[in-house]
Amino acid sequence: MKRFEVLDGWRGISILLVLIGHWLPLGLKEWKMNGAVAATGMVIFFILSGFLITNLLIRDQNIVNFLIRRFMRIIPLAWLVLFITLFLKNANVHQWTSNMLFYANWPPMGLIDETAHFWSLCLEIQFYILMALLVFLLKDKSFWLLPFLCLGITLYRIYNGVEIAINTYFRLDEILAGCILALIYYKGSQNIKKHLGNLNTIVLLVLLICSSHHQFGWLNYLRPYIALCLVGSTLFSNREKWYHSLLKSRFLFFVASISYALYVIHGALNGTWLGQGDTLEKYLKRPLLFLVTFTLAYISTNYYEKYWISLGKKLSKKT
Repeated sequence: MKRFEVLDGWRGISILLVLIGHWLPLGLKEWKMNGAVAATGMVIFFILSGFLITNLLIRDQNIVNFLIRRFMRIIPLAWLVLFITLFLKNANVHQWTSNMLFYANWPPMGLIDETAHFWSLCLEIQFYILMALLVFLLKDKSFWLLPFLCLGITLYRIYNGVEIAINTYFRLDEILAGCILALIYYKGSQNIKKHLGNLNTIVLLVLLICSSHHQFGWLNYLRPYIALCLVGSTLFSNREKWYHSLLKSRFLFFVASISYALYVIHGALNGTWLGQGDTLEKYLKRPLLFLVTFTLAYISTNYYEKYWISLGKKLSKKT
């Protein structure tokens, strides 16, 4: 499959924004910038996810292969971290089942503090299943249903006055907007691509952060579409700009390569001694927390996850 270098850069940026939003002070507490920055990282990540999954299924509609490979990519590390965390925290039956089966972001919520970030993995897994069902039932026609589903989720958010939430039925439009980007890439007119490529990336990034902040109210409803335009502005740009070299840098490629493990591990470690203490103590520990998180993520990606991904490829070849 073709590698999109700028998308690797955005993936690296997305996880860095999440880590910064969760771990570093970003102004006065009442400014609430941490939540906005973390949400910005998440919507970029979801755009990339929707783009990737649609890209995969447009090229190959073997649903069994798709599910095997995606589950082998996501589940082994998630289950390992969940098993350790839920065991140590003496989780109840509902917390065990809802987390391990990835529906903990539906009421009644089964998330605990140490697994709170797993809401996004619940959303991802549910999205994979939805896409598999749509493609199985409707084949190529399923892709043209995605923009309507995306708009429908956004309108449902507006109707309920929900600017941001972790429930699938209130957040799925962020992934579906990435699906739309993939459709534009493969099926869109050159005129649409040209207009996206001419958009100002820096202005869009600032606008995206604003759309992730509660103070900007209605702009939150446009967050998926601003993120679509942001990533699209670099994907369809007809000339190299100064930030393209940054997006294609080796550093962001490295961060992108271990981004999934960084995300899964960082939340669990935040509930350990490394993330605990009063304000001063926590921030004094932050360098060590970053170091441990990146080290474990590197080991997980290159050894533990690599084994399961390889196994998934072998199993899918047999179907």
